[in-house]
Amino acid sequence: MVSTFGSLATAYSGLSAARAGIDVTGQNIANAGTAGYTRQRVTQSSITAAQTGFMRGTAALAGQGVSVDGIARLASLTLDVGVRVATGSSAYADVRATALSALETGLHEPGSDGLSAKLDAFWSSWSELASHPDDPGAASAVLGAAGTVVSALAAGSKAVDAQWSSVRGTVASQVTQLNDAAKQVADLNGRIRTALASGGNANELLDQRDQLTEQIASLAGGTTRTNADGTVDVLLGGNPLVQGTDARSVALGGGTRLADGAPVTLTWTSGTAGAVSLSGGSIGGAISVLAPATGNGTGGALAEASASYDAVATTLATAVNAVHATGTTPSGATGAPFFAVTAGVPAAQGLSVVPTDASGLATRNAAGELDDSFADALSRLGAAGDGADTAWATFVAGVGTASRSAASESTLTGLALTNARTQQQSSAGVDLDEENVNLLSYQHAYQGAARVLTAVDEMLDTLINRVGLVGRG
Repeated sequence: MVSTFGSLATAYSGLSAARAGIDVTGQNIANAGTAGYTRQRVTQSSITAAQTGFMRGTAALAGQGVSVDGIARLASLTLDVGVRVATGSSAYADVRATALSALETGLHEPGSDGLSAKLDAFWSSWSELASHPDDPGAASAVLGAAGTVVSALAAGSKAVDAQWSSVRGTVASQVTQLNDAAKQVADLNGRIRTALASGGNANELLDQRDQLTEQIASLAGGTTRTNADGTVDVLLGGNPLVQGTDARSVALGGGTRLADGAPVTLTWTSGTAGAVSLSGGSIGGAISVLAPATGNGTGGALAEASASYDAVATTLATAVNAVHATGTTPSGATGAPFFAVTAGVPAAQGLSVVPTDASGLATRNAAGELDDSFADALSRLGAAGDGADTAWATFVAGVGTASRSAASESTLTGLALTNARTQQQSSAGVDLDEENVNLLSYQHAYQGAARVLTAVDEMLDTLINRVGLVGRG
């Protein structure tokens, strides 16, 4: 009799386990398209036969059914770490590739809108003036071509300034996102620890936290460390951004304009003061782009570009003024400069043309006679090995090389991230075909347990209500 009632409990445990399996499978199917969701499985174990005194000495007994031990989250710590590392590297490379591509595009080289073409037109106008030193039209052409060069240098330099400010503004926004994500991870740590300590299910909370730690990796790289109580620590440069339920914050400091020449820095706002060491992420990539120029050209891409614009402007002004000063203008002035550079502003933005008309051009010799030698000498400056054209060509080639290298790095790290995500999803992603098979399996298990329950119920009905009725009449 006891064994028969025990069979009821066994059948009921089968119903409960199958129902739990159906519920979890339904949860997986419902979240097949949910970003960051990790598939789940019911974990269960068999219940051993009860060896009570009443049963001792009897034949071997079947177990007492199945126990639903929990709902496992099918995530891989190793694969998750791989995704975070790849995410940080890819974000770092993407920022650099985007910045260098925009910088290269802004050069407009090669093409009619590039500075090279405008410099060529400027030297050609001097050659034309050498052929017709008394032609007002040729003189006007020189001034017009010079003005175009000046405008191109100023526009290019200002565009670099604007790009620098845009990148810094984006970084400031990303730092805010980083601090917010750290606070959310700390809050989830507390909720997860409480849920696990009480024997509850924290799978969905773990999914949310993993998405946030991946976001942090995308922003600033870093690593995570899992603790025994279910919480995770997030480290940047070996220092904790999140530790248990505590979150630190960081702040962006340093230069606010390209002209400041000061590095943009990320520093801790609490605890041990100092700069935050970043191993990757979009913030790390942007800070490297925003770094100030160095004397050997290895500084931040944008500051080095600005310095190159200034160097071209200075070289151009120095070379042209040196030759122009050897001639005499129609008004009798000797040693007159052709270009001027305003102090206190970047040279490329402060460059201007001094003569306003033909009377300011050095087209005569000391005796006041027309002399084409000065204009001819100026026309040949474009071919000088140490001239503005060479400096500009070297700069353009350097930007092109750096841009291609950054684009290649971005492509490679992007492929690595795609591969890491594919491996992660093969383990943690929802496969609808597999879930449908599981659903059918649990459905049949539920039906089978129900049939067992029905059979045992009928046995008990016979035993209780029909035994002893045979022969009565």
